[in-house]
Amino acid sequence: MLPLPKIALAASDYPRLEQLARLAAQKGDLDGIFLISEINRADIVPNDWDDLRSRVTVGSWVTYCTNWGVPRRVVQLVWPEECGSDPARISVLTPLGAALIGLQVGDQMPYILAGCLNVVRVQNVTQSSPNVVPLFRAHRRKPLDDDPGPTAA
Repeated sequence: MLPLPKIALAASDYPRLEQLARLAAQKGDLDGIFLISEINRADIVPNDWDDLRSRVTVGSWVTYCTNWGVPRRVVQLVWPEECGSDPARISVLTPLGAALIGLQVGDQMPYILAGCLNVVRVQNVTQSSPNVVPLFRAHRRKPLDDDPGPTAA
């Protein structure tokens, strides 16, 4: 069995993560139980901690691979309500999401999915910034110019 890597969580994410995991665990949700176990073993660090930018936090873009042969993937770790049907977004309240939180490049973390033991390995972490514009927009906006153009007199 792999030794569990050290993980660190941002102080600003901790209260919401803990509440989310606790509520899910109280309902018997196995993903919530796994997330609470990860939170309990994590170091909670200040948001300005130097190494935090190299850690997977909520909002991070993560490049990873797994032991089951799926090619390398890039996903953004998000809160459950931000997931929607976008395959590039993964909820922190999933087995993979809970496994990724707090890791850094090179870390390997075991997790269970559909009754099978899996291992995820982090290859790259990029922090999202507020000025990132999504590639696709959910709703089409009207053009700023409502002028229908020239009309006959």
